[in-house]
Amino acid sequence: MPSLGTAHTRWPVVAWIRLKLPPRPPPMTLMGPPAPLDPPLEILQRNPVATDPRRQVYAFEEDRGDWVLRLVWDMEDPDVLEAEYRSPMWGGRLPKERVPEFWQAVKARVKELGPLPVDAADPRP
Repeated sequence: MPSLGTAHTRWPVVAWIRLKLPPRPPPMTLMGPPAPLDPPLEILQRNPVATDPRRQVYAFEEDRGDWVLRLVWDMEDPDVLEAEYRSPMWGGRLPKERVPEFWQAVKARVKELGPLPVDAADPRP
């Protein structure tokens, strides 16, 4: 899964989750184009994409000690919220015993959106 925007840490992504967001009501337009969508979480901040400044990507990073939780939402794919586990584990995958910790951290950050179905993940619990 390619990471979007510019991460604050250069650590590699060793695990990720793609969550399906609940459907939004259709935009109400009186005149002109509809207003741009708001990010699904208030903690998400604009995160420029160096190769395409027109892209609207929003991200949040939380230092969790020896790893970083990164949430990413791309306005071009507004139905998906991605979560990354970034850690200095080059050339490896997240050990199975650390997967529940990652999933719990993601659930804690997205709980205001309600239960979200998992679209894809690596690794799965």
